[in-house]
Amino acid sequence: MNTQNPKKEVKPKITERRRFLTIMAQSVGLSALGGIIWTGYVEEAKASPLLLRPPGALPESDFLRTCIKCGQCAEACPYDTLLMAKPGDGLPMGTPYFIARDVPCYMCPDIPCVPVCPTGALDQESVSSEKDGKEVLDINKARMGLAVVDHESCVAYWGIQCDACYRACPILGQAITIEFMRNERTGKHAKLVPIVHADHCTGCGLCEHACVTEKAAIFVLPREVAMGKAGDYYVKGWDKKDQERIKQRDLKKLTTETERSAKKPQDYLNMDEELFDE
Repeated sequence: MNTQNPKKEVKPKITERRRFLTIMAQSVGLSALGGIIWTGYVEEAKASPLLLRPPGALPESDFLRTCIKCGQCAEACPYDTLLMAKPGDGLPMGTPYFIARDVPCYMCPDIPCVPVCPTGALDQESVSSEKDGKEVLDINKARMGLAVVDHESCVAYWGIQCDACYRACPILGQAITIEFMRNERTGKHAKLVPIVHADHCTGCGLCEHACVTEKAAIFVLPREVAMGKAGDYYVKGWDKKDQERIKQRDLKKLTTETERSAKKPQDYLNMDEELFDE
């Protein structure tokens, strides 16, 4: 009987140089992985210009800096309106948003999603008004977006009677009104068409959800997208902030000078300059 001990496996000795190279390789790999993840996050953050945020959300750039992705607003929503962006959604990961066509904001009077926000990314003051000397929540002050009507696909603009969006609007007769418009196609009939009023529309999306067409003919966009922005050289004479802003600008840089601008108005108005050049 062979009683000799079997040969023990000899493990290769890990030198300090080998350990250093291993750690370096792992560090490089982790750094590359982190860079890829971060790049993906940045790209997703840039790919969301049409995102609808909860009531009281700060402007998008401030919102992304302030939101800690805790999800408390989504948990507080009784209608499961708010979604939390996941990897692959093409949206800033972990931030709340909603898709009006699927589940709109149902305009809860107590706005449960706002008070639970721990950082102020959902600004309670922006959705509050004063009543009897106290500050109370007012969902009608929300500005989540602005509804836009596509005249080409809205059946009311075809001359077919439809007021689904008007009836669905929670601020009935203010955010959306129905107005008469002459039917140019027939020349004899009137069309009853929906008109959105930006000063009352909250962007809740109930109109988009109710639209009868296969692809909604009325849809909610972020207000800055829907309304656009006038150039800095345009001034609202009745807006004090605009008046103060223009005082700080160099008006000479905003003035276009041409050969005509050097002339007096009476030298060129109502005259064909080409006749006088000969």
